[in-house]
Amino acid sequence: MPSHIYTRTGDTGDTGLFGGQRVGKDDARVEAYGTVDELNAVLGVARAQAEEPELNALLLSFQDALFRLGSDLATPDEASTHKGNITIQRFPAEPVTALEALIDRFEAELPPLRNFILPGGHALAAALHHGRVVCRRAERRCVALARLEADAGNSPLNPEIVRYLNRLSDLLFVLARLANHRQGVPDVPWRPT
Repeated sequence: MPSHIYTRTGDTGDTGLFGGQRVGKDDARVEAYGTVDELNAVLGVARAQAEEPELNALLLSFQDALFRLGSDLATPDEASTHKGNITIQRFPAEPVTALEALIDRFEAELPPLRNFILPGGHALAAALHHGRVVCRRAERRCVALARLEADAGNSPLNPEIVRYLNRLSDLLFVLARLANHRQGVPDVPWRPT
């Protein structure tokens, strides 16, 4: 029997979380992991423009981490982390430290930032800036979800999720500048009128 991509279970505007709970497609949790998924897609676009193998591999590692982070977001109840032969692991703290090390490493290669810059320059830099702003939105969605869960007396949101998104957006900014720098394209300075 063929497997279909469509299930028809979401035709009435709701969707299932990993533990089986049904929620509206406009639920704060769905907004949060949906925005993380959008970020993952934007990083895929950036990867398609990344000619350097190291940068391509880094972006792929971020995509993998975001998929794991999204699965944590889609699993609200600790009791629901197991389903059949699948186990959801909560997002760990270690990736945040790794992002900080990357920020420090790549910033050392860049000239000091002396003014605000606009997204743009090389196509890869523009794609990374796009990723940065989607990442910030994902972070905001997760902060809103964490507050809603706390106000409702539910299990707290894994704090490593917001920390990771915060550092990843910083790193994407640095990588956008790095892409311009390595391509010999200047950052686009913001000139107040």
